[in-house]
This record gives sequence, C-alpha cells and structure tokens, in this order.
Amino acid sequence: MRGICCWLVYNNIAEGRARGGDAVKQPEIIELLRRHDERAMEALLLHYGPLMRYVIAPILPDAHDQADCVSEVTVRVWEKIDQFDPGRGSWNAWLTAVTRNTALNYARKNAHHSGLDEIPPDTPSPEPTPEEIVLQKERQAALHSALEKLSPKDRTLFYRKYYYLQPTAQIASELGLTERAVEGRLYRLKRRLRKMLGGEAHE
Repeated sequence: MRGICCWLVYNNIAEGRARGGDAVKQPEIIELLRRHDERAMEALLLHYGPLMRYVIAPILPDAHDQADCVSEVTVRVWEKIDQFDPGRGSWNAWLTAVTRNTALNYARKNAHHSGLDEIPPDTPSPEPTPEEIVLQKERQAALHSALEKLSPKDRTLFYRKYYYLQPTAQIASELGLTERAVEGRLYRLKRRLRKMLGGEAHE
C-alpha cells in the first residue's frame, strides 16, 4: 500500500500538484522521516526526486522502471532512515547510495524474472570496495574543503547545479541572469575547483 501511495505522490509532484513542499528543507525532511510522518514522502520526492532519477537513469533506461524504482527508493529511505548518520557522511551521499543500491537490486530482480542469469557485466557492483570507500571519503573531504573557500554566491551556484540538479534555465531565471551568463560562471567555477583539487572537478 505504501508503494502505491508513493506512486500517487510521485505523479502529483511530476504534474505540479504537490502542496506546500517548497517550504520544507533538508533537516525538516529528515526529521519527518525519523518520525515516520507521511508528509515526509511527498517532501522527499519533491526535493530529491531529480537526484534519485539522475542516479537511477543509467541503470534503468526504461521510464516505467525508473518511476517504479523511485517509489521503491522512497520506501527504502522511509524504512532505513535510522541508519543515516550525519557524522559518517552527508545526506546527499547517503541518499545516493541507497538509490543506487535499490536501482541495482531492481535491475537484478528484473533480469532474473526475464530468465537471464545476470545483468550486463558492465553494470557496477552494488557495494563499493574498501578502497573505493576510502577514495570516496578523501574526495568528499577535498571537495568540501574547496567549496568552503568559495564565495557564498559561487558555492550556492555549485549546489544548485550539481547537488540539486537544477536546469541552467531555472538557475538563470531565479538569479536574474541569462543562461549564457550562468554557463560562463559554471565554467569558471569548474576551472577554479579543478585547480584547487589538483586536476579533479565535479563535472
């Protein structure tokens, strides 16, 4: 039943019928989830649906599978919220990991139901290796340090584009800039971050 509720909420949000979600921010969403408040699902999908779909799309090309998987991710987050520890990593990183693992499990389940022994060999493993975990933490720490050195305007622009996955047109409209101006700022920002990170930047 909860999966059906998630599907209905997802459709409502996709069609612009969500009510009052914009006023809910990350800490409030997490608190609602911890209290198992039903409003958390709507807020989660409204604010983090684009991130979920961004992670899911390379693993599940079919649009219907993507929508089903988004619903499954929402339920999984609802059930596992007590496992989120802000002391061990950011909310976005935790949500991304849950989304990715759910999508991979969904792909494996569908492959099994289709009579296939396994999903394509180029599909990544659902669990990172210890080396990958250490490397990811080092990169996250380096990126966080670099972002702290940016001006508030540049840092906000980075989060809008690469964390919240806002389209360039939306960013331009909300900041009162042209799309070309936003693209120029993003280009210079990536160059600066790449230099600060010794050659790496968030593409």
